[in-house]
Amino acid sequence: MAGASSSPPLTRPSVEAAHEAIKEHIHCTPVVTSQTLNDLASRPQSPTALLGTVFEGQTPASPRIHLFFKCENCQRIGAFKSRGAFHALSRLTKEQLARGVVTHSSGNHAQALALAAQTQGVKAFIVMPTISTPSKIAATKGYGAEIIFSGSTSQEREAMVEDVIERTGALLIPPYDHPNIILGQGTMALELERQVLELIDGDPSLSVRRKDSTHTDGGPTSNGASNTRVGSSLAQRSGRLDAVIAPLGGGGMLAGIATALSGTGTKVFGAEPSFQGADDGRRGLAANQRVTTVKTSTIADGLRTPVGEINWTVISDKSKVHGVFAVTEEQILSAMKLVIERMKVFVEPSAVVGLAVCLYNEEFRKIVEEEGGEEGWDVGVVLSGGNTTLEAISRMFATEDKEAERAEGKIGEKGERIAENVAG
Repeated sequence: MAGASSSPPLTRPSVEAAHEAIKEHIHCTPVVTSQTLNDLASRPQSPTALLGTVFEGQTPASPRIHLFFKCENCQRIGAFKSRGAFHALSRLTKEQLARGVVTHSSGNHAQALALAAQTQGVKAFIVMPTISTPSKIAATKGYGAEIIFSGSTSQEREAMVEDVIERTGALLIPPYDHPNIILGQGTMALELERQVLELIDGDPSLSVRRKDSTHTDGGPTSNGASNTRVGSSLAQRSGRLDAVIAPLGGGGMLAGIATALSGTGTKVFGAEPSFQGADDGRRGLAANQRVTTVKTSTIADGLRTPVGEINWTVISDKSKVHGVFAVTEEQILSAMKLVIERMKVFVEPSAVVGLAVCLYNEEFRKIVEEEGGEEGWDVGVVLSGGNTTLEAISRMFATEDKEAERAEGKIGEKGERIAENVAG
């Protein structure tokens, strides 16, 4: 792929231009709300939920939070990755496209690039680990891509990509660490702004700022606004979000959202799993140095990648990303259960880490309590994808149930705390 130096600058106008370039190829995914989830997020956690944390013995935070969910699980190929893939191809010349494109990915980016290439009539070569999910392999093949299998390590995948480039002359489209990918992913933030404003215009009670009417519907309301260009003047109008929180893996999405919302007054936060060091973004910010390797088997499999170099320059900028927070595996499962059962929205584990932070991360909740005061915050939460299966979900919760039955002491208490949080 063309070098980063030839790409547009990482600015909001560049994101707006990216949206204009790809809007005919992507879905403007709906934004949904749920009074049930608002109530849960605004309810103090049980003191027992803080046992074993640095907040043990403290009064649980009592923030007021209204949530607006950007449903990228409804995007083409079932995840936000389509945005970056289509934008990356839109930046290539006819001569470059004629060479074909190549990438390495175990899932969502593989499908996204295969679809974008098929749409443009371009040959796509996708290097996938042999351990990739069969359904994702089948979907990638279904979009006409040629799959080349490799080992599971990044070194093995990258070596195979180099072989493909040498053999075919194809151009590399990175999964996340490139300005064109970042700008494409950031387009969801422009839509989210517009859709939230339209929702609040239609029902002011959806916002924490309007207390003169009530909204009692426990199910989701939605807005799938049209694919029109989103102007930057929107940030100056009433109804803007106080914050947006998005999952953090390689960082293309979070960097894109932060770029799109820079200077608007909306704070941007990242969310990660904590299991086996998957919270490399959070740890890197604490150490003021990017963590370059991650080896984790977190259930949030889309977030097992370390933050990319270019993405790190955005995410480590405190004026653009105001913090990254981590949650446990059981908190991710609890949030996933809520989204599926209460909101009736089908999501993968990686998609709900932002919601889990809003519900269970006491550090984030205290920020909302302190900065939002009695009024509270309107928070946009990105549900990044829904590429999982019923069988996989069943296994996740079956494993959790079996472990709870075998466990004693603290694990038993944790299981009870999850039940408390899910109830109501």
